[in-house]
Amino acid sequence: MANSPLLVTGGTGTLGGHVLPLLRAASRDVRVLTRTARPSADGVTYVTGDLLGDEGIEAAVAGAGTVLHLAGGAKGDDVATRNLVRAARRAGVEHLVYISVIGADRLPLGYFRSKLGAEQAVADSGLPYTTLRAAQFHDLALKVATGMAKMPVVPAPGGIRWQPVDSREVAARLVELALDEPAGLVPDLTGPTVYPMADLVRGYLRASGRRRPMLPVRVPGKVGRAYRAGDNLTLIGAQTGRRTWEEFLAERVG
Repeated sequence: MANSPLLVTGGTGTLGGHVLPLLRAASRDVRVLTRTARPSADGVTYVTGDLLGDEGIEAAVAGAGTVLHLAGGAKGDDVATRNLVRAARRAGVEHLVYISVIGADRLPLGYFRSKLGAEQAVADSGLPYTTLRAAQFHDLALKVATGMAKMPVVPAPGGIRWQPVDSREVAARLVELALDEPAGLVPDLTGPTVYPMADLVRGYLRASGRRRPMLPVRVPGKVGRAYRAGDNLTLIGAQTGRRTWEEFLAERVG
């Protein structure tokens, strides 16, 4: 398995951008499945295909010993993963590694249900696998905070808490898992601190030198109840990253 190519889906995204150099540093032959044709570079071969459209996957997985499945979107992750699993099974892949999200089995939102469906496709594939659930990345928290800060009055959703984790720490953990033996569902990976959503936005406002009034709002329905219950959090038994939201902001915004 160590001498066979390692296929990465989603290798051109935020997480993939951190994963690829780590794999190359480990002297692995890396292949990336991408929707847009790219020339090979820095020891990485790019193969054109589309997971959701079920195109080019057979060629991408051919000869790969390990598949690191990072690709994801707002919807359709379950469908894309089932397509990948079928091709990986036919190709005799020896280890399928999947990155999911904390709360996939608890949050009543389409994105989380799609992630759970993808998890189930991996677990039911018959392939040796490893699945890691991670908290929201600092990058996503920054995107959300930046968008909210554009409003003249910033809504502060009561009861919503995040424990954002640095994407580089997630990448390092995934590479560690991909180069190890299949382990099934491993402990979740979270950031070091749980923040009310309002505190994340306040941190961004301070770091960017802005001032905005904040208005408390209540998230209604099942979604609001799930967030207030902390169904998107792992407070016990998780592995914890070290890099804080404040440190991330100092680098990216300050």
